[in-house]
Amino acid sequence: MYAEWFFKTHLIPHFEMEEAHVFTILEEDHDHVKKALADHRRIKRLFSESEEDSKKLSKIEEELEKHIRFEERVLFPEIQKAATEAQMLEIEKIHQPESFEDNLEDEFWK
Repeated sequence: MYAEWFFKTHLIPHFEMEEAHVFTILEEDHDHVKKALADHRRIKRLFSESEEDSKKLSKIEEELEKHIRFEERVLFPEIQKAATEAQMLEIEKIHQPESFEDNLEDEFWK
């Protein structure tokens, strides 16, 4: 399934980058960091569920939307307040939009 390819190829590396380099600017026990990590775990669990694809994708879409809004509106502004200039430059360097290459061979596109 295309969503699983996207999850493994793009979402997991993105989560790993955030957890290793962005969330660590705040304390590990910070409520916002704990929520973001819980979101990541919940999204990962959704991808491993074996229910009907349309229901699964709907849940994933809903959770990703909530998670992205939380990061944009709550977590990242908090991180920006706490980060040093050097930390912000490092985040900017490693958080560059990747050159997205789609899996055009997937059944999804046929």
